[in-house]
Amino acid sequence: MAAISRILVAVKNPWARSMPAVEKAVQLARSLDAEVRLFHSLSDPVVVDVREIQNLARLEHNRRDRVLAQLESVAKRQGRGVTVTGGAEWDFPAHEAVIRAAQQFKAGLIVAELHPATHRMPWLLRFTDFELLRLSPMPVLLVKLRQPYERPAVLAALDPSHARAKPAGLDAQILHYGSSVARALRGALHAVHACNSFTTTSVLPRIAATGTVGVETAARSQAKARAALDRAVRSAVVRSRRHVVAQHPADAIDEVAREIGAGIVVMGAISRSGPRGMMIGNTAEKLLDRLSCDVLVVKPIDFPNRVPTKARGAQMIVHSGVQAGY
Repeated sequence: MAAISRILVAVKNPWARSMPAVEKAVQLARSLDAEVRLFHSLSDPVVVDVREIQNLARLEHNRRDRVLAQLESVAKRQGRGVTVTGGAEWDFPAHEAVIRAAQQFKAGLIVAELHPATHRMPWLLRFTDFELLRLSPMPVLLVKLRQPYERPAVLAALDPSHARAKPAGLDAQILHYGSSVARALRGALHAVHACNSFTTTSVLPRIAATGTVGVETAARSQAKARAALDRAVRSAVVRSRRHVVAQHPADAIDEVAREIGAGIVVMGAISRSGPRGMMIGNTAEKLLDRLSCDVLVVKPIDFPNRVPTKARGAQMIVHSGVQAGY
């Protein structure tokens, strides 16, 4: 697994007063000795009169130059001790443009601000953030908190029993990036494993009421889950920071994240094909809005790249300039 040597930041608004994604990317880069590229995709449609279509190239060039100048200005302010550059391209949709730019830059990480709106139906993937998670082969750090990192607790959400149909190597990826980020930010790495058994709070009392068999089985299940987590993390996570919780993964991760005051939760996601191709995984979807901290989403090492390599250019809407009368 390669170290993160280049970070691409997806800049939604180059003129925004506050850019926590840029600031946090630079903070990470400074510790990782990495380069940063600030990227903005010019993906809004260009409306042009048919009589002025010959001026389209100049219009595109001028607008791109304005964005690049602004990004370079931001880069100069942020780039103390770090190489920070700007990039902008006419390309759409925005999530594909970001992934293409990251691949061209050979980025090991994409950083983006999470869309502030609540994703009431996240499986529809209406926002660029979710499309990035679904299609990006490289890890994506979604920034939710504006405050800079200060020795954050980093929580790695693992599934060593592979009960949620995750690829076997995904836990190693999650642990790798969690360890890298925790070390870079001088934070504490934690690990959580949701014990996938019948020992949930709603079921256990009914089993226990029938005798001691249910309680003994629950204890064995808990011990088995802890042993699996111990094998998965080995020496990467100290024993006092290993958490086994008998709940649904989304509830377990959220509970532990709040308990330890996590600054970043690292979790895996898989983009399913076929009828379920619009989904990024049940746990990830449930947690993106619930978690109050930043989220680093990691894909399997063999995750396929489904984004075309060629940029689409500008979207153009041509109109005649003639208004209908009555």
